[in-house]
Amino acid sequence: MEKIYNYIDGTVQSTGGSDWFDVYEPATGKVYAQAAESSPDDLDAAVEAARGAFDDWAATPAADRARVLNRLADLVEERTEDFAEAESIDTGKPLSLARNVDVPRVAANLRFYAGAAEHFASESHAMESGAINYTLRQPLGVVGCISPWNLPLYLLSWKIAPALAAGNTVIAKPSELTPMTAYLFSRLFSRAGLPPGVVNVLHGTGAGIGQQIVDHPAIAAISFTGGTRTGETIARSTAGRFKKLSLELGGKNPNIVFADCDVERALDGAVRAGFTNQGEICLCGSRLLVQSGIYDEFREGLVSRVRALQVGDPNDAATDQGALISEAHLEKVLGYLGLAREEGGEILCGGEQVRPDGRCADGWFVAPAVIEGLSAGCRTNQEEIFGPVVSLMPFDDEDEAVALANQSRFGLAASIWSRDIERCLRVAKHVEAGLVWVNTWMVRDLRTPMGGVKQSGMGREGGFESMRFFTEPKNVCVRYD
Repeated sequence: MEKIYNYIDGTVQSTGGSDWFDVYEPATGKVYAQAAESSPDDLDAAVEAARGAFDDWAATPAADRARVLNRLADLVEERTEDFAEAESIDTGKPLSLARNVDVPRVAANLRFYAGAAEHFASESHAMESGAINYTLRQPLGVVGCISPWNLPLYLLSWKIAPALAAGNTVIAKPSELTPMTAYLFSRLFSRAGLPPGVVNVLHGTGAGIGQQIVDHPAIAAISFTGGTRTGETIARSTAGRFKKLSLELGGKNPNIVFADCDVERALDGAVRAGFTNQGEICLCGSRLLVQSGIYDEFREGLVSRVRALQVGDPNDAATDQGALISEAHLEKVLGYLGLAREEGGEILCGGEQVRPDGRCADGWFVAPAVIEGLSAGCRTNQEEIFGPVVSLMPFDDEDEAVALANQSRFGLAASIWSRDIERCLRVAKHVEAGLVWVNTWMVRDLRTPMGGVKQSGMGREGGFESMRFFTEPKNVCVRYD
């Protein structure tokens, strides 16, 4: 039984309390590790270490902070296979996906913000009256970074890297469902040259140590990625404390396919958008809107492709779909499929629990599902399922497509497929979403802002948006005449 420890003040250590929690491998349904359940004393120790390290780290030249981040990226790349295996075990995702997407993105995040540390600039404004204003961007102090279970280290590094690049010290909490890669990551910090206390990693539940991090008076900001309900709780908890918040929350994203699109390309994109990582990505296109003129053709092509997806052992190179994150999440997804039937939907393919042969017989697998016949306002089309489930809906014209796309309390992402670029630009302007892709999905430039509108969150991450979030602007006005 492997043990997963906290990282506080430059050392790997057990919890100050006596509690440990089980960590499951989704593909087998079995416990494979135990992680420390952090106590309030652990948090106090981590905050004290972070506060003690802040002044020196904030005063460290940007070039030196950049060197540390680049060295950390080197160490991750040297251990790509170890991190990929750990991520696959923790999440149930195919090993090939972790190896080719998750781990390379971790290194890319670190390298990008190493560059940002040296190139982050602020503004100056000259006045005709004989004065000049310049803006300082100063680090906030101790910040909290709380990441989700679907892209565990990928997203944790996307928070930690800009926080460090901007000169902050960090209290990080990975999801209790997927703590292993954060633990392995923390073991590289001192080797990369991070001084003790600059980054501290605490394990435990969201309701436990997660909420304590949110509430701690010495933590100046919270960057959180996760569910909308948890984001609402964080917003309520911090309302009277005036902490800076970045909340990247849920989505129920429309994938809009017009009749003049490249059908084969749109089909490939729809499958990728709907089912990558078992549909456990907040940016997945779970509402597929198809123009009536090609609806029947598109439906048949989609169902054929989805039926061909291989569900099974994440270690198998032929596997397209791994396990869902937990037994509770499996029951949630199956429950929504039952609800879809009750709401009048027809499941065209998939939707049943899968029990692969061999070591994964007790794992948490479900066959990817395509549903049609549901109304736009039904629960299945309005609530985030966060699994391999896509609903099909026809539309007649551009106005109806936009109306259906916007008929949601979420507004995270959207995709538009059409050869008419003017139409694409019109629709992109009117769709209520923080990210819009045209004739593609999930093409990410680390320089661009990411985040949602409505109940998909507040604030933006990515590029210099993250650097701005993790700093406080201070204007200085100098009179010189």
